[in-house]
Amino acid sequence: MENNSTRNLWIDYLRTAITVMVVAHHSSLAYTTFAWFDKKAYINSTHAIVDTKRWIGLDIFENFNDVFFMSLMFLIGGLFLMRSINKKGMLLFIKDRFYRLFVPFLFLGTLLMLIAYFPSYYVGHSNTDIIAYIIDFFGIEKWPVGPPWFIWVLFVFNLLFALFYKHFIKLSNNIGLKLSVIKNKPFSFFIIVFCVTWILYVPIAYIIGAGTWTGIGPFDFQVSRILLYFGYFTLGILIGNTDFNNEIFSTKSAIVKKWWLWLLLSLVVYFTLIIISEPLRQMLKNNTIKEFYAWMIYYVIYTASCTISCIAFITTFRKLINKENYYWNSLSDNAYLIYLIHYIFVVWCQFLLLNFDIPAFIKFSITLIFALSLSWMVSILLRKIKIINKYL
Repeated sequence: MENNSTRNLWIDYLRTAITVMVVAHHSSLAYTTFAWFDKKAYINSTHAIVDTKRWIGLDIFENFNDVFFMSLMFLIGGLFLMRSINKKGMLLFIKDRFYRLFVPFLFLGTLLMLIAYFPSYYVGHSNTDIIAYIIDFFGIEKWPVGPPWFIWVLFVFNLLFALFYKHFIKLSNNIGLKLSVIKNKPFSFFIIVFCVTWILYVPIAYIIGAGTWTGIGPFDFQVSRILLYFGYFTLGILIGNTDFNNEIFSTKSAIVKKWWLWLLLSLVVYFTLIIISEPLRQMLKNNTIKEFYAWMIYYVIYTASCTISCIAFITTFRKLINKENYYWNSLSDNAYLIYLIHYIFVVWCQFLLLNFDIPAFIKFSITLIFALSLSWMVSILLRKIKIINKYL
């Protein structure tokens, strides 16, 4: 997430598309069939607001996103790290990341979450006492971080690589050369990313559970995925240290030429993941398969879905994005702030729609349109402030 005119257009637009998907993801969470709300501590709920209107189609959409899009976001976050350190030097790079990532996360993120979560408190307690809400926010709810969790984790990853930059550079150069060689070996590329994904995710997810979060105050993170995210961030750095536009992600490389196949496979494998879940549950219930084997079958398909979806989005944008668009440019310029502030509009819109007797998909659509539009407009206005425009 960096304002840099020298960046590749297709990567800018890919990052922007994922940001829009994040907004859509959060817009859907109030209306999934598995959503539930804990009135005593809303932080334990599946989402800040949960509606009685549900649609299973949003389960499918939400889960598709959840399988891969934050991994891809971390990969993109690492792409330009080496070039940025080479250009600025380690100390200036850390200073820049501190102001661009950590400061907005800690101060702006906290203030925005105080605004965003008030409807959750009201739904749980039917109370509009601001002081009581603030006490609950920092006490019972333990300073909920919301979507900005990604920002502080990204900052830590940046900091670690900056501090160990000199030790990493040689390894990066060697691996980067090997990555460049496989540009015409799409299956080999898939196997490499698949193995990285499986090794860094499956063992820890199986042992502690896929949905386990931990943290202190706003410094929350998903334990089962932290190694996965670090691995994808590292993969982004390794790829970014090559001439990837003319090598591994060249429009002439076999990997990119098969963009349509990756896209098709991403849907096939994801729907296979959906379809196989219930039979596996039934087999477990009937004691016809051991739990370990059931989970391993599921996680192999899950890993394939994550891997192929990431490759599909990368190759599709690389192949199809070849000219600028005014609206995409504006979205791209404001993507970071949209990510930071969209949750306010998502939660408040979902809250205001609670008593309307309309289908879940309509509520989702209204929330997405309003949250994206309002966060986009507010971002444009905020970026007129010089200091905000410099870093955000």
